[in-house]
Amino acid sequence: MVKRTKEFFRGCMVGGAIGDALGWPVEFMRFSEIQSAYGDAGIQDLVIASSGVVEITDDTQMTLFTAEGILRAYGSEQVKGTADPLPFVFEAYQRWLRTQSSGGRGRSVGSAWVGGDGLLGVKALHARRAPGNSCLTALGSGKVGKIAAPINSSKGCGGVMRVAPAGLFYGIDQSFERGADFAALTHGHPSGYLSAGALAFLISLLIEGHELEAAVRLTLDKLTLFKYNEECCEVLQKALELTASQEASTMPLPDVEAISQLGEGWVGEEALAISVYCALRYKMDFEKALFAAVNHDGDSDSTGAITGNILGAYLGLGKLPQGWINNIELKEVLIQMADGLLKLAIR
Repeated sequence: MVKRTKEFFRGCMVGGAIGDALGWPVEFMRFSEIQSAYGDAGIQDLVIASSGVVEITDDTQMTLFTAEGILRAYGSEQVKGTADPLPFVFEAYQRWLRTQSSGGRGRSVGSAWVGGDGLLGVKALHARRAPGNSCLTALGSGKVGKIAAPINSSKGCGGVMRVAPAGLFYGIDQSFERGADFAALTHGHPSGYLSAGALAFLISLLIEGHELEAAVRLTLDKLTLFKYNEECCEVLQKALELTASQEASTMPLPDVEAISQLGEGWVGEEALAISVYCALRYKMDFEKALFAAVNHDGDSDSTGAITGNILGAYLGLGKLPQGWINNIELKEVLIQMADGLLKLAIR
């Protein structure tokens, strides 16, 4: 079933924000520390901040600005798809950078994102929520990173965690390259941008109606077409094999032990592999997938966000817990962006 509808576009965007928010309180904690704070099973529910909402982090902030860049590129006179989106996305990331040094300036969110200041006018987006150093440094240089002219050698997960909109907007013939290009603006190592291309491609396959495991295998095949794919392919293949062994075992490993075999998620290929494992392991249970994705040693908000993007696109908004949806910060903006991407999506 093709999933080019509001249900699945919204699911991807809101699902990513939920995973991001679930992992945010424990992002820099070891699993033993998470257990000490939240019990043996780890964190099991969203944490409502003093503001009365469940806070998202830089992962969701930059995902929104990725969407804004895409929509500004194709929502103008270049609506037929001939636009080069890269300058627009780079400018969107520059706008995000302004929010991180603006001292909290910005208006309350209105009913429309387009026109005027766009996302710059959303007050909540001016909160600083542990932004990644590679993103801050690369964007602060004012230079445009490209695959052919890398801006640095970073392979941190700050590239992959923000490119889900590329998977929603572009078809399978463009999504990988666009996702990789968007990540290379700030992350110059192949594993930093190829993991992003892989996530965008995976999401585009899900939107086209592919089953999750088949989509992961097709993503692996796609990765092999690009130079320096070895790190990404190796750990993604391991995620597939680990999932299969867990499902076949009468005594599967605790997820935290299984995930430790894939890394901690601070770098792009590990964050993608952990998220793929969690999504495959619990593909029909959004909550269990996210619990696994955030309760481990490592970058819990990013692995939570990517897992949420994947399963949100696969299951749809209606399969996400309504209580979590209701409390998530910037829910209305996420839905507006999802609807905007659907309206202009290239297929």
